[in-house]
Amino acid sequence: MTRTIGLIGGMSWESSAEYYRLLNEEVRRRLGGHHCAPSLLLTLDFAEIEAMQRAGDWENAGRRLAQAARTLEQGGARMILLCTNTMHRVAEAIEAEISVPFVHIVDATAARITEAGHTTVGLLGTRFTMEMDFYRSRMREHGVRVIVPGGSDRTLVHDVIYQELTQGRVEDSSRDAYRRIIAGLAGQGAEAVILGCTEITLLIGADDSPIPIFDSTRIHVEHAVDLALGDRSRCSP
Repeated sequence: MTRTIGLIGGMSWESSAEYYRLLNEEVRRRLGGHHCAPSLLLTLDFAEIEAMQRAGDWENAGRRLAQAARTLEQGGARMILLCTNTMHRVAEAIEAEISVPFVHIVDATAARITEAGHTTVGLLGTRFTMEMDFYRSRMREHGVRVIVPGGSDRTLVHDVIYQELTQGRVEDSSRDAYRRIIAGLAGQGAEAVILGCTEITLLIGADDSPIPIFDSTRIHVEHAVDLALGDRSRCSP
């Protein structure tokens, strides 16, 4: 029996919609027919969370997301996914308040990277994800070294996410800029690149990179489906 997946969404709703689509496509791909993913989606107001991010108020943000996770568990979710990379900054606060598994996006992504044999990867994400240690330190625990773009390029990557992608805008000029930045990471020794923000997949894909791309959103979803189905679906049609 498929376990119900709880999704903490809204950060932004565009990426949450991607999670919902990918979850259901993956379950149908594996099980066929009319199957879809039993799930609960709780959408937070991103304006509230974004203001906490800007203020550095991670404690209150953690409490807000933990409350959302509790609500999902009480509603019947048997595991929790946080549909954003950046807010994994408060993963411990969420885990402390629930009794069901919290499916961590970094663990899932790192496992896929190490399976592929990579040890040094580039990271694209929000300024918080690229500059704070919560993401890179967890990657190091899996034996993966992370490098990030230089200061001005980090600003560009961050601004595209917040000023364009989270507002539904996809610009060709930003795609070109991301391609240039990825090529620069490859030149610094990155063997692959992590799309470490769930909105970035709206902008670029594998054809935009000279090195392998690890889409953290899709990897997170696939790992969650493994858990929800107890791996019984590995025999894809």
